[in-house]
Amino acid sequence: MQYVRHGPEYGHPESPQRLISIYEMLDNPDMSWKFAWIDARYATREELERVHRPSYIDYIAATAGKTMMLDPDTVATAETYDAARRAAGGFINAVDSVVSGETDNAFALVRPPGHHAQAAEAAGFCIFNNIAIGARHALARHRMKRVLIVDWDLHHGNGTQEAFYEDRQVLYFSAHQSPAYPGTGGLTEMGKGLGLGYTLNVPLIPGAGDALYVSLFRDILSPIALAFRPEIILVSAGFDNYVGDPLGAMEVTPEGFACMTRILLDLADQCCGGRLAATLEGGYNIQGLTKSVRAMLLELLGETRMTEETLIGMVAGTDEKASRVIGRVREQFEPYWPVLRNER
Repeated sequence: MQYVRHGPEYGHPESPQRLISIYEMLDNPDMSWKFAWIDARYATREELERVHRPSYIDYIAATAGKTMMLDPDTVATAETYDAARRAAGGFINAVDSVVSGETDNAFALVRPPGHHAQAAEAAGFCIFNNIAIGARHALARHRMKRVLIVDWDLHHGNGTQEAFYEDRQVLYFSAHQSPAYPGTGGLTEMGKGLGLGYTLNVPLIPGAGDALYVSLFRDILSPIALAFRPEIILVSAGFDNYVGDPLGAMEVTPEGFACMTRILLDLADQCCGGRLAATLEGGYNIQGLTKSVRAMLLELLGETRMTEETLIGMVAGTDEKASRVIGRVREQFEPYWPVLRNER
């Protein structure tokens, strides 16, 4: 329960209640017996330094036992350093469990979240960048050559983008609300040097819902992923694009999250032996977060498997405005991923 001891108990969107509600849902008799639990651990110094500067790790370590603001939105309390190390280590263990075949897939229900944390900066409620640390671990420990990170959180994962902006071993795909915090993630931000074309940002105007997200995943992400052939798929699973989230203006439902999960599971089956690991990012409507996590977990389990007919039905409502978004994204990415020409 160390994750719930991080941060202020009340008055902050990224509160312990987020995980408490999820744990209560998982403790219900209809859920508790369905899943295997993966032990968490502290990330080592070496593992953290694959993404973060030593001086920054020392800075966060010095917050232990104290309460202090790390940026205008991000607070450290007495146990934040240990909780953040355990969040990163918990996700690493999830990656290891999937790679070893101990579990078919995994979802690290941890906090604090991570995708805004940069090499030397805490931001947006994030301390250590859990997903980036997990990806670096897959490359270093498991000697992988190609890792796909899919980030569907409402907010752009600027810290994750920074970590891999010049790296072609990690393909980073983010669909996020724009304009919104942190103001990065434009369509033209596509990587640099050897990594050019391996950062794929899809900024979406407020109001995007299930049909547009599912269309993006089917028509843009899927063909690119099949061409990239990742050895594992990692997911920054934020649920602040849920309809009614207080920090967003998107309209994704629990069924929409399940559909996106199914598309990624099918990609994992085709590319990398089903290996998929997710970690919790945002989501601040407690009821919506809990419902959406439940929908994703049941899809990961295969209990509510979304069929091809369901997916087609989801995108049938895609309007002309959404089609134009898909077209602009395809035009931007085609020079780097010619496979998209076959999707016209």
